[in-house]
Amino acid sequence: MGNELPPFQHDALNHIMLKKYIFLTKPGIIFGNFVTTLGGFFLAAQGSIDILLFILTLVGTVLVVASGCVVNNYIDQDIDHKMERTQNRALVTKAINPTVALIFAFVLGILGLGILWIFTNIYAFGFAILGFIVYVFFYSLWSKRTSIHQTVIGSISGACPPVIGYTAVSHEFDVAALLVFLAYALWQMPHSWGIAIYRFDDYKIAGIPILPVARSIQRTKIESLIYVCLFTAVLNGLYCFHYTNIFFLIIFNSLCGYWIYLSVIGFKAENDQLWAKRYFLYSVILITALSVSFLFSYNAQAPHLPIF
Repeated sequence: MGNELPPFQHDALNHIMLKKYIFLTKPGIIFGNFVTTLGGFFLAAQGSIDILLFILTLVGTVLVVASGCVVNNYIDQDIDHKMERTQNRALVTKAINPTVALIFAFVLGILGLGILWIFTNIYAFGFAILGFIVYVFFYSLWSKRTSIHQTVIGSISGACPPVIGYTAVSHEFDVAALLVFLAYALWQMPHSWGIAIYRFDDYKIAGIPILPVARSIQRTKIESLIYVCLFTAVLNGLYCFHYTNIFFLIIFNSLCGYWIYLSVIGFKAENDQLWAKRYFLYSVILITALSVSFLFSYNAQAPHLPIF
């Protein structure tokens, strides 16, 4: 009895452990996928939002993404301790038992997939499965450590949440869903490389063969500009196929115009790390603004162009 902690200390310890479990799910990635799921849902909803479906789709997707992130943390324990930005993660410091972390991931994944299976449809459920498999097996377990093409492979999983949001409403995979999938995958490239340049030393020390480390920062800047232009061209297809209105055309191209500008001035940057941090942060602002703009960008006369 004499060794028991006072109630307020118990509460403080519980709060600390809760934060460790939350950070194990990578809140930054959770936020990004939440936003892109939002965008896909808004685009398909065409101004008529089913609130219950909206909430369940977001919750289900976020839980599946969180599960993948926890598994990724489990897989990356051996390299996370080498990188400054990851060396204090709960599995690296042994604050959370690895087996417990896997159980936590399993519970999150089952809950998320269960929600999507019961309350959405086979399309949304299927893309959740696809995103999880690619992120855990093809990215985390394989390409992240062995291939310069890791970012391309990882971009497939990153492009799944907006398609989950879209197909949860549309109940089909159509031309708009395809354009969203391709565009959000293309966005991942300069976004991820911005982080890699900003944290160049971390990636080099950990031996991760991402483009700036495996080739050069200059080549990464060139390819980033190309992918920004491709992203812009592909998503403009939503307007060309009459899925969006003039509001989208103006907002989207204004956002992309500035991203292209940032890409170009990067070639003359005196400090690559400072430029890359700005470049990365803007990519987050752009995708957030874009996803929210779909709430106002729909075309009431959108065509019916199913693929499957």
